[in-house]
Amino acid sequence: MTSEANSGVLSSFLDYLRIEKGLAPLSISAYTTDVGQFAEFVAKRKRTLLTARRNDVREFLQQLFANQVDGRSVGRKLSALRHLYRYLLLDKKIGHDPTLNIESPRQWKVLPKSLARDEMEATLAAPGLRYAAGGAHETKDFAALAIRDRAMLEVLYAGALRVSEIVNAKLEDLKLEAGYMLVRGKGDKERVVPLGKSAQHALAEYLSDSRPVLGGRMVAGIARIKSSPLLFLARGAHKLTRQRVWQMVRAASAASGRKASPHMLRHSCATHMVENGADLRTVQTILGHSDISTTQVYTHLALDRLRTVYQKHHPRAKVR
Repeated sequence: MTSEANSGVLSSFLDYLRIEKGLAPLSISAYTTDVGQFAEFVAKRKRTLLTARRNDVREFLQQLFANQVDGRSVGRKLSALRHLYRYLLLDKKIGHDPTLNIESPRQWKVLPKSLARDEMEATLAAPGLRYAAGGAHETKDFAALAIRDRAMLEVLYAGALRVSEIVNAKLEDLKLEAGYMLVRGKGDKERVVPLGKSAQHALAEYLSDSRPVLGGRMVAGIARIKSSPLLFLARGAHKLTRQRVWQMVRAASAASGRKASPHMLRHSCATHMVENGADLRTVQTILGHSDISTTQVYTHLALDRLRTVYQKHHPRAKVR
């Protein structure tokens, strides 16, 4: 149904360009390619050209940049979309132009990929759902791993940790009652990362119900707890590998329909904070960036929110 709707919109738009605008066949072909690519992009999101949102346009252009498409070509595709939505608006097939206020591609920096909030929620819930699906047949170790994985996902998202930071985090670095942990980042620089209630609850469950199981080993038929300074453990109190964390995040994010990496959870934290109004200095501190310019890749999110709030609240922002 989505592809049929997009085909109809594209066909009528091309007729408009051919008949009313009198464009040459090569120009028509370029429009067909550019709008067709965007139609495929939004179709994967269960939307059509008529229901596409501003964020869809922005993320489509970001994907082009990520795939090494040059700025001139990206600019041409944005121009094609502007023409499409101007036509649809004039034809009263849509009520809002999703290309409105999209900056010129030459002003862009590629924003690191992140999960949407609903995708993040599905990812966080995945380990628990996977365990519940296993039922009573699963082992005690399986339950402990599910609890650990949920706690790790919560910490990665809450504190924007890098994968190396979470595998090297020490038990003594966690100040659970105070709601923060000490993180050692690049260049052995230390930073304090706050932990929200959700992360605190997940960590408390991990420390009481999971870590003792994972830290145990059998000695002469007797279960013994093996000491380890690390916060998160693999079975037998072994150190987690970076590859295992990547695999865990990839498996959990499959529940949202995405293939996420630990770094995407870090960027999701920053993105969602800025979207909710956090200033860049705060985000810089949490991410552990030594230079604010590194954090400024998220600036456009702050500008988007500023524009939205302005349009909503300023008495002269809307055309009368």
